[in-house]
Amino acid sequence: MKNKIVKCPAGRLMSFSGIDGNTDFENGLILRGAFKFSGFDIKFPGDGHIAFENTEPSESVFFSDWFSCGKLRGVFIDAYHFIIEGPCRTDAEDLEIKIISENGKTLIGIKNFFNKKLILSDVDALIDERAKWSKQIVSEQGNKGNFFINALSQMKGQVYSPEGIIKHRWTTPDKWPHRRMWLWDSVFHAIGLRHIDIELAKNSLDAVLDVQREDGFIAHMADPLGISKITQPPVLALGYKLVNEYADDLEWLGAAYPKLKKYLQWDMKNRDSDGYGLLEWYIEADANCRSGESGMDNSPRFDAATQLDATDFNSMLALEFEIMAEFAETLGLKDDAASWRMLHKTLCNKINQRLWNGKENFYFDYDVTKNEMSEVMASSGFMPLICGACSKEQATAIEKHIYDSETFGTALVIPSIAVKSEKFYSKDMWRGPVWINVNWMVACGFRRYGMNDTADFIIRKTVEEIEAMFGKYGTFFEFFDDRCELDPSQLLRKGKNVPDSFHQPLFDYGWTATLYIDMLYWKYGPLHSETALSP
Repeated sequence: MKNKIVKCPAGRLMSFSGIDGNTDFENGLILRGAFKFSGFDIKFPGDGHIAFENTEPSESVFFSDWFSCGKLRGVFIDAYHFIIEGPCRTDAEDLEIKIISENGKTLIGIKNFFNKKLILSDVDALIDERAKWSKQIVSEQGNKGNFFINALSQMKGQVYSPEGIIKHRWTTPDKWPHRRMWLWDSVFHAIGLRHIDIELAKNSLDAVLDVQREDGFIAHMADPLGISKITQPPVLALGYKLVNEYADDLEWLGAAYPKLKKYLQWDMKNRDSDGYGLLEWYIEADANCRSGESGMDNSPRFDAATQLDATDFNSMLALEFEIMAEFAETLGLKDDAASWRMLHKTLCNKINQRLWNGKENFYFDYDVTKNEMSEVMASSGFMPLICGACSKEQATAIEKHIYDSETFGTALVIPSIAVKSEKFYSKDMWRGPVWINVNWMVACGFRRYGMNDTADFIIRKTVEEIEAMFGKYGTFFEFFDDRCELDPSQLLRKGKNVPDSFHQPLFDYGWTATLYIDMLYWKYGPLHSETALSP
């Protein structure tokens, strides 16, 4: 498992994984590849630095919980301790961190949990232990290359052990700065994990249901101590469907079904302000994050709006209805199945009645307050493909936009905002750049309609860009430039780009790695045909 990176990739995150033992959300040690020198910054729970004295090794490997770099080797012992063997310089700027050196080894740890005897640890044995999970997967699945191995490592680093209100192993988009569990991120993590660790994939979904309120509400963000006050895109049933294709666990599905039902009922009850039957995201006053609930935080879709019948919300919801009908049928709940099918049909009809723009041959949000269609042409307009709302003629018209340089046919498809919506465009998050989860969903939508060449085109372009940027920076980025004018590290994030800050595209981002894994299986197999959403 070797690569050619000659120093720790800036932004690479390192931590102890819940796959290997107990993590600690409030106190666990987190390192990050430094931007200004060769080595690590200690990011949590205190601040410090680990600088490499030898920065020109011929070969080096850096994974989420161990590294080997010339004469230097380092590995996480547990959630609180990291040991380095070889020459390095360290300092701790925070009283939370303690560092000792002895006989060529350096032990970095959390002061309140520090065990100085661990400096005697066998570094080689620990590295072998940390590498077991990835080695086992490569042994079973075959070596699909350096990018695949690094994606596995990042996925391992995202895992926490059960703690507090979360009763299952759970995943985070990144251990820094997000740290917490996010609803739709967890689903996209599970979709990649199903290929390589089915129990972990199941855990990552069940963990989201662990934090469900009694009334059915599921928060967009949670941690062992509590939950947020808004929700996020309804894709949980999709996650359970795709994971269960591999798990084939009727008991597991049956336990989740009533919770999924309550969650979708909460959405229908609480997110339809005008009673028309189309749902609206909660929109906030924060200029940099107008709708965190949508997942498209700063999209211009929400700049001037307060209530939008949203193309993505309703398409995802309709797909959930369709999948829930399948679940109910499988579980022998015939009345439920009929009800879900009717909900799916009704919602698809309403999507076409109110959100289809015949002039543009595309779907747009509808401003409930102004009683008019939004003028923002966004990637969310592709989403009715995933739920089967489109006629074949509509799907064919929508497909043309993937190749149209005036709309979504950019150097890297699919931009979050159409080229012709230039007045809304910037290099900032959802105001132009490409997001991997959107590309994955839209490709699934085209596969649903048998438009496999276009689906494969989207996947190929996406995989190529992920690999190109990983090859250059050694990390899986959060989002990418649709025009291919700037590398992700130069893009804006909520109006700012500050190196070594979260106000830039995040490095080692969760669903980029996990959906990259899924796309590899899509491209090379084996991949279950059911991944293409059924017509």
